[in-house]
Amino acid sequence: MRTMNTLHLERLHAAISAELALDEITLEVPAGKTTAIIGPNGAGKTSLLRVICCELALQSGALQFNGKAMPTWKPAERAKLMAILPQRSSLEFPFTVEEVVSLGRIPHDTPRQRNRQIVMDALELVDCASLAKRLYVHLSGGEKQRVQLARVAAQIWEEQARDRCLILDEPTASLDLAHQAMIVGMMGFFASQGVAILTVLHDLNLASKCADQIAILDRGRLVDAGEPKAVLTEQMLSRVFGIDALVSVNAKDGSCLVVS
Repeated sequence: MRTMNTLHLERLHAAISAELALDEITLEVPAGKTTAIIGPNGAGKTSLLRVICCELALQSGALQFNGKAMPTWKPAERAKLMAILPQRSSLEFPFTVEEVVSLGRIPHDTPRQRNRQIVMDALELVDCASLAKRLYVHLSGGEKQRVQLARVAAQIWEEQARDRCLILDEPTASLDLAHQAMIVGMMGFFASQGVAILTVLHDLNLASKCADQIAILDRGRLVDAGEPKAVLTEQMLSRVFGIDALVSVNAKDGSCLVVS
């Protein structure tokens, strides 16, 4: 059976302050799979997510979500199917954790009791159920990150909604090793429901562990895209990242293991 591409990027060009940010980016993001974007600082990773989220205008190229041109989507309708976690989420109001996660339900017209159940399920998913009544502003950086993850999880929770997409920009920032593993589990949970997942990661070993496809960006261009074992090579690491690293096999799970 043919895998559907929830996101289709065709020859994307974008610029920031007259400087080229993205050049000729073509990429398919399939449903039910995790696509990880990696690359050195300044490679264009966040710029690519900003284009997909309609925060950075395209100069040329085509961007489709579920077979429909992205600019033609009404924001309210897109928000029911696409959830986005930015690098930084600023919130200084004295909301409880439960109230913050409830923000993810705003696009939906489901009953209040159903929304509350989804919020609690999302908090359970990220190991934050015990924080539900705490004030968000009093949490640690890692706890805030997990609460924001619960918010985007709640936004696309409904399983009957087809062709959903979850976009995460450096979701493991501020998280310890145990909660990084939790992120892998969260992505697997949604991928198993057919959700397309697109995430920016700096940890190459984590990308190898969680991704079905890795896209490598360098200076605004797509260097390569494919299965982790095909693209995570010593030659690529030397050429793109400028490091002399060894790529071997993780004996525990068979994923690539990058040792620098």
